[in-house]
This record gives sequence, C-alpha cells and structure tokens, in this order.
Amino acid sequence: MLLAVDVGNTQTVLGLYDGESLRDDWRLATEHTRTGDELGVLLGGMLDLEDIDGICLSSTVPALIREWERVAERWAHAPILVVGPGVKTGIPIRYDDPREVGPDRIVNSIAAKERYGAPVIVVDFGTSTNFDVVSAAGEYVGGVLAPGIESSMEALFARAARLVKVDYAEPPSVIGKTTVGGLQSGVVYGFAGQVDGIVAAIRGELDAEARVIATGGLAELVAPYSSTIELVDKHLTLEGLRLVWALNA
Repeated sequence: MLLAVDVGNTQTVLGLYDGESLRDDWRLATEHTRTGDELGVLLGGMLDLEDIDGICLSSTVPALIREWERVAERWAHAPILVVGPGVKTGIPIRYDDPREVGPDRIVNSIAAKERYGAPVIVVDFGTSTNFDVVSAAGEYVGGVLAPGIESSMEALFARAARLVKVDYAEPPSVIGKTTVGGLQSGVVYGFAGQVDGIVAAIRGELDAEARVIATGGLAELVAPYSSTIELVDKHLTLEGLRLVWALNA
C-alpha cells in the first residue's frame, strides 16, 4: 500500500494506492505550521497507518517536508520518497535549472505523458495556475505560471470594499445581472479565456496540437467553458507520484 501525498500551498491531496489501483483519496487544508505528530494523529483517523508500505511525497512547502518524514518514521514506520533533485522521474527535464521546477509540476507531466501521450499540456488550477508542457519527444520543456483563481479573487476582495466574496460556481449568464453573478462570470469566463489564450501560444511555439489536460481543485469549474481543455483528471498528481515511486522502488 502506497500513500501518495501532494502538499500544495493551499491544499494537501492524499491518495491510498493498492498496487496500481487508487483505493481512496482525501483533500485537506495545508497548515504550514502543522507538526508531524499532528499529521500522524490526523491520518490515523482516516486510514490504518499500519497498512502503509511507503509514502511518496511532493511538497511545495519546504517546512513540511521534515514533518512528513516524521510521519513516515514515527507513525507509519515506512520508507518515504521525497520527489526532488536526485530522484529518478523517467522524463528528461529541459529547463535552465531543473532544481527550480516544482515537484508537483514534474509529477503532473509524468502522469500526463503516461496516460495521454505526448505532446501534452497540463493546466493545474491551484494557488497559481500552472501550465506544464511535454514535447512530442516526451521531454518536459517548461511552462507558464499565472495567478491562481482563489489567490486572484482574494486580492480583489481585499482591495475592493464594495465587493463581497462569492461561491465559486457556474454563472447563470455571461452578462451578470447581480454583483455576485458578474463576479462568477468573471471567474469562469476570465480564467477559461486565459487558458485558451496561453494554450494557443504554447501550441504555436511547439508547432504541435498538444492535448490539454486539466487538474486541480477548480478544474471542473473552468473546463466546460474552455475551448482547449480536453478533459479533467483530478488524480493526475497522485498518479504521477505512484509512477515515480514505482520507478525508484
């Protein structure tokens, strides 16, 4: 049994694999000051830690890496593999400094290449909206980092006193008849348009009609309004972690 853990700046996604099959998954808020013992207690309420044979970790929060290592050592009594420099990934990384690439971006690209072939573009709707590109040769060639939906909206609400926070939901129409409707329309159509524009530019530079796969917490909200997103794979990062674990086993 493998526990795949993707620690993002805002949310942490966990997947429990039995071989190649995803048995269960969870999505938690990322608390940057949470300790390994707190994580151990939290996990113990969701699954049987004695069943875990290994943990594969991707973390964009460096301070939490040591805490997850403590979970593996003290609570799960299992080896842990932290995705980063020196770990075999099975994908050539054509980046000026490969150490700068977030592990979540690499594992997304690995899983997308394995599941959907190459060339492929992954759009990950997280704290930032990440576009990661795998060339026709199967190489990670870089990507685009744009402000994320939630972080953008939080900044807007903080600076505009007359605007209120809204639920992230499909708008009733493009032209909003209320402030809430206008904001929801701006979120959905604005970010869908951003995706389509950036994807068009990436395809032009690649000179290839790369498939576009979306993942992340708000992917299912935006994808239906994008003309370029082909499908949503909410377990893409977890699958990438499983593949990296298998490669390094």
